[in-house]
Amino acid sequence: MTVADLDFFLDPVCPWAWITSRWVTEVQQLRDYDVQWRFISLKFLNEDKMDYSKMPAGYAEIHMAGTKGLRVCARARAERGNDAVAGVYTALGTSLHNNQQREAMVADPAGHIAGLLSAAGLPGEWSESVDDDSFDALIRSETELALERTGKDVGTPILTFRPGSDGEASFFGPVIARIPRGDAALKLWDAVETVATTSGMAELKRSLRERPSFD
Repeated sequence: MTVADLDFFLDPVCPWAWITSRWVTEVQQLRDYDVQWRFISLKFLNEDKMDYSKMPAGYAEIHMAGTKGLRVCARARAERGNDAVAGVYTALGTSLHNNQQREAMVADPAGHIAGLLSAAGLPGEWSESVDDDSFDALIRSETELALERTGKDVGTPILTFRPGSDGEASFFGPVIARIPRGDAALKLWDAVETVATTSGMAELKRSLRERPSFD
């Protein structure tokens, strides 16, 4: 796998990861750096600690849908590389979050994703991989790698700055409710990178959150 400037660990059903990813792509266009899109499954992350019977209706189904989406991303990477993963994730995230099509994704993952891929100019047959659990070993491995870098009791997104270098630094977040653009995106990026790469820095958190906005 090519060494990038940033590793971004994603689950396509997480709205907070989606917002953060759009901020990352905004800065990517302005700063011209490489992002490696990697996988973390909320289903695998929570399978030993979450009792889905006590969670709101549909929680288990949407986590499973996220893993199905990651299987498609894994096939895209295997056949066409990192840029294809970015394309699949963009199609999925736009559908699930901007267009609020979660129910369609849960009801018919393969059919829904096939339409998204075709509209994005990507191979529709990749959608057949939604039930191909041969990709799960890779997804689990990257989920475990993300947790090795940050510690447990975190979710998505997870970012690794300068992966593979002496200055490598990872953390969960930032969790942001709206997508910074232009100078605001760069200002936040510089601040986050500084915090992430500061030796000894472990946590900076506020539990109050605004409703997510995907504009």
